[in-house]
Amino acid sequence: MKVEEIAEMLVAQDKRVSVAEADTCGLVGYMLSTVPGSSRWFPGGVIAYTGGLKQSILGVSDELYETKGSVSPEMAVAMAVGVRDLTGTDYGISVTGVAGPTGGSSGLPIGTFYIGVAGPGGLELAERIHTDAGDRDGNKRQSAQAVLDMLGNELKKAAS
Repeated sequence: MKVEEIAEMLVAQDKRVSVAEADTCGLVGYMLSTVPGSSRWFPGGVIAYTGGLKQSILGVSDELYETKGSVSPEMAVAMAVGVRDLTGTDYGISVTGVAGPTGGSSGLPIGTFYIGVAGPGGLELAERIHTDAGDRDGNKRQSAQAVLDMLGNELKKAAS
């Protein structure tokens, strides 16, 4: 879904969104900010790549980090909830994964990402995706687009 379409739905529904990003390192926020006037519905987000930032800034529990890991559906939801609560927005979206070219494992091969959304009415969703770009930059771009598509789908549901 195009960012402009997401922007239109956010404005029409008078909603705001924030982002929590690990491996995309600000790409989702950048994509949202390409729309003129985006500051009305996008105040910003958090890049929580390493160093315990998921815990110290987003409020992810040490227990969740230790038991589920930094790349899991539970982490994606916790990051989305954390950034939504931190920024006071209606929606929080998140991305965490293995961009490559190293770092993959049998359970989490390169190109594995979890995307998440937290929103009104107790909405908390995570989805596992696998990118097939073949390189780090492409994997980041595909996962960033996937989380925007996820947000767009939830906004469509909320409008109907």
